[in-house]
Amino acid sequence: DIDGKPNYLTVAFCGIVHYKPPLIAVALGKSHYTNQGIKTNGTFSVNIPSEDMVEVVDYCGIVSGREFDKSSLFETFYGTLENAPMISECPLNLECKLVHTIDFDGSNDIFIGEIVETYADEKCLTNELPDITKLRPILFSMYDNNYWKVGGYLGKAWEMGKGYKKEE
Repeated sequence: DIDGKPNYLTVAFCGIVHYKPPLIAVALGKSHYTNQGIKTNGTFSVNIPSEDMVEVVDYCGIVSGREFDKSSLFETFYGTLENAPMISECPLNLECKLVHTIDFDGSNDIFIGEIVETYADEKCLTNELPDITKLRPILFSMYDNNYWKVGGYLGKAWEMGKGYKKEE
């Protein structure tokens, strides 16, 4: 929250950086309004939107929380940490405690957070785990500024390459 209101932004650079404890990194330009809330509260959330949310997600990335109260765009809920706003409409939400901030070249803040709780829509689970085909996440292609959706299954990670032999 910033000044008592939840704020959201659309993020291009985000990814898991550690397994135990589960850590995620989010890189944000220093000019983003959201940075202030992360630094003040010591928390943030990563909300994974589904394909049907692409229009509002893009809009959220176009307008700044400095000029527009983005709390009205989504239904907000809070979890264990009590001050990391999350989006009810998103099928997957990661509630994070800030553990480290990196000043990257003076132009970006890289926030590393420990995922303290995961919230998932039960309709998007298979065997009690998030199912990417049910989540239908929005994917972003930075080089051409396009949104994409997940395609088909390729194979099992850490298995497919076991039989690989380089052709000579």
